[in-house]
Formats: sequence, structure tokens, C-alpha cells
Amino acid sequence: MVRGKLIFITGGVRSGKSSFAEHYLMDRLAKRNVYIASGVAVDSEMKERIKRHQLDRENYSVKWVTFEQPQHFEQIVSQIQRGDGILWDCVTTWLANELYGGQIEEIEKKLYEAIDELLEKAKLVVIVSNEVLDEPLSNYEDTALYQSWIGRIHQKLVAMADHAFEMEYGLSHQWK
Repeated sequence: MVRGKLIFITGGVRSGKSSFAEHYLMDRLAKRNVYIASGVAVDSEMKERIKRHQLDRENYSVKWVTFEQPQHFEQIVSQIQRGDGILWDCVTTWLANELYGGQIEEIEKKLYEAIDELLEKAKLVVIVSNEVLDEPLSNYEDTALYQSWIGRIHQKLVAMADHAFEMEYGLSHQWK
């Protein structure tokens, strides 16, 4: 089988990233549409956002298979079938979930290995992330660490990607 394509989509909160990613994937007619969710419903706002995303996918004529994978992204590989289309939403939430769980260097290495394995199986892997680097680096150590890691991960994912998009006001701009 031909290696799958990797698409990276970023943008601010409520910029239209998820909707754009869903339509991008559905237009490619994969064997099965797989949604990998990183969010954890820890408060009412997150519960509402998760529910909204679920309802959005229910309104499509295409069926979605959803896997909840807030940590240990590499564990999802065994759930993926040849020819699947994958949408992972999102890297920033996943990193926040993983940041204090162990050696981030090892977690990052496993992430890239898992993406490579997914690309060997899947037709298309669409990765969504939030753009959180428009602000200066934080004076708070933990926040600055998070900004540093997400910036590094974004750069690597864009380098790996076949195409990279940035969403703003519901409009996409293709950078790569």
C-alpha cells in the first residue's frame, strides 16, 4: 500500500479548524473515518465542547468511529485499519495531558514513531492543533515549558506533513 498523506491544521480557538479537518477528510473517501479525541471532560466548558464536536460529526452522512486517546497516543496504532482516514483533535490538548506524565522527550519520540506507523496503514492522517504561540513566552515556568514543547512539536509535524494549513475566521491558508 502507498504511504498515507499527513495534513497539519492549526489556528486559534474557534477558528474553524475541526470543521475544516472533518470536511477535508470526508472529501478523500477513506475506507473508514476515524476520529481520535484527546480531550478530557474536566469541567463544564470542556464537556460542552466535546458534546458539540460529537453532535457535529453525527450530522454528517458519513459515519465516524471515535477513539478517546487523551494520553499515550502510540496505543492508537493497533486500532487503525488499512485505508482508514484519521483525524486527531488535538495536539495541544494531548500535550497538556502528557506534560507531567513522564519524560517528555520519550513521549515526543513515541508520538513521531506512532505517526509514521499510522501513515503506513492509513490513507490520510489529519492532525489538528491550536495556535498558542502568538503571544510572547510566558513568565510562568510551566507555561513557558508548554509553549516551548508545543512550538517544537508543531515545527516537526509541519516538516513531516505533506500539507499544512492555518485557520483564521473560518478561512484556511495553506502554508505548505
